[in-house]
Amino acid sequence: MKKLHVISLGCSKNLVDSEVMLGKLQDYVITPEIKEADVIIINTCGFIEAAKKESLGHIFEALELRKKGALLVASGCLVARYAKEIKDMIPEIDILTGVSDYNKIDSMIRQKQGIIRENVFLNTDDKRIITGSNIHAYLKISEGCNQSCSFCAIPSFKGKLQSRNIDSILREIDNLAKQGYQDISFIAQDTSSFLKDKGIEGGLLKLVNAIEAQGAIKTARILYLYPSSTDFELLDAIAQSRIFQNYYDMPIQHISKNVLKNMQRSYKDVRSLLEYMKKIPNNFIRSSVIIGYPTETPRDFEELCEFLESFQFDRLNVFEYSKEEGTKAGELEELPKKERTKRIQAIKKIVAKNQKKLFQSMIHQRFECIIEGKSEISPYFYSARDKRWAKEIDGEILINDGKFENIGYYNVEITEYKDNILIGKIIES
Repeated sequence: MKKLHVISLGCSKNLVDSEVMLGKLQDYVITPEIKEADVIIINTCGFIEAAKKESLGHIFEALELRKKGALLVASGCLVARYAKEIKDMIPEIDILTGVSDYNKIDSMIRQKQGIIRENVFLNTDDKRIITGSNIHAYLKISEGCNQSCSFCAIPSFKGKLQSRNIDSILREIDNLAKQGYQDISFIAQDTSSFLKDKGIEGGLLKLVNAIEAQGAIKTARILYLYPSSTDFELLDAIAQSRIFQNYYDMPIQHISKNVLKNMQRSYKDVRSLLEYMKKIPNNFIRSSVIIGYPTETPRDFEELCEFLESFQFDRLNVFEYSKEEGTKAGELEELPKKERTKRIQAIKKIVAKNQKKLFQSMIHQRFECIIEGKSEISPYFYSARDKRWAKEIDGEILINDGKFENIGYYNVEITEYKDNILIGKIIES
């Protein structure tokens, strides 16, 4: 049997597309070694400059290491955004394909011919090979985005919002549940706008209620809520659900009205939404901020620092502004690199202080957790995560005591926090 090596870069949405390709290539044996592969697929990311460089780095490495006769396939966002430039710069790539035809990868490889179209692929009933877990899976509910954030190039190559219908999502959930997947993370560029492209308001609320009625899975969470398309009714529905965790992932990007206005993002209800989430029992609030946007004044930055000191997110990603061609913000003069770095460091200190305080407060508390097996940190520990937490991005709890039987749900007590690591013991399954 021929061997296949797949590198999936970027976000979890890209990972879902990579899993669709794996589902179409089940005649191949997966190999972790590029040198052994007959086909190498690199599913690229083209979101920001650092992601572009990483994707190109993997492509050049594959060209250097591949054996004679091996096919190199470059797919995904970077290709969709810069197909002509990549073809001219790296003609050694055998197959180029963007974000429109992941389910045709088998025929592309047979014909040694890529497909470049402006369409976007949205999985409905194509079988995926889930990677990285035997209990958790990502499920993409829509593609594209109708927002017009001034710093973001995604709509330029992903296009406008395209939602799946609820029935197709329920079918996929049922199929995943039959395979043993009981924990699902629902993803999209803008999950809270789900079904708005079909003229349906409250689409995500309808989906939450439908999944609740279906009852096929045990736990779920929703990633990437957008402030202007999120309301209190949706937050309440999540809080009242038996399945959906009180996990509120809303990238705010900033808190200053001045910066948000220049970013072309909604700023009217951001604070009220966050305060409402904070009042919901057992809440977990994740967000992200962009530091050093071209119009961010010292006062804007100070306002953000003051807010982050007082609000204290459970998790916060901090990104330095990245200038992207083809965006409105890309036409503005950037802040000096030295100033951006200084501001990033100041924010990271606040985040680290808040995170330490949060983790210390967890000692001697009990949480229902998902345990999937040994930790990558050490074979002497099992890896657990609070069932509210999203896989990989929210961290882990190392288990060094108690009886582990099978992958699944356990009550865990946090016993120690040391060197930024949480340690716990199993109380019961």
